[in-house]
Amino acid sequence: MDNERSSIINIGGEAYELILTTKATKQIAGRYGGLENLGEKLMKNENFEMAIGEIVWLITVLANQAIMIFNLRHRDEQKPLLTEDEVELLTVPSDLAGYKAAITEALYRGTKRNVESEPDPKNTEAE
Repeated sequence: MDNERSSIINIGGEAYELILTTKATKQIAGRYGGLENLGEKLMKNENFEMAIGEIVWLITVLANQAIMIFNLRHRDEQKPLLTEDEVELLTVPSDLAGYKAAITEALYRGTKRNVESEPDPKNTEAE
C-alpha cells in the first residue's frame, strides 16, 4: 500500500497496515461524532476496560481498511478481516501503548493536506 497514507503495526507476529480511509472516517464519526472527538474520548475514558475496548476497536477498523482494499483489488484471493477478538487474543496490554503512536500516525497521514499555492500575479514583478 502507500506508506505516505498508513502506518504499520505487528499483531501476533504479522504486520498489519493501519490506514484512514473515507469509510473508516465515517465509522469513527458514527462512533465518536468525528475525528476531533476521538482523542478526547480515548483520553477521558476512566474505565480501563472500556479504554482497551476502544483502542482494540480502532485498531481493528484501521487495519481492516488495508485488507478491504486488498480484497477489492484481488477478488480471487480474499484475505479474512481482522476481528476484535483476534486483536485481543494476539496482543498484550503493553502492545496497545505502542499502537497508539501508530494510530496517531495513520490518522495524521490520512488527514494530511498537501497545500500548493499558485503564484499571486500582484506579488510578481512587472516585466
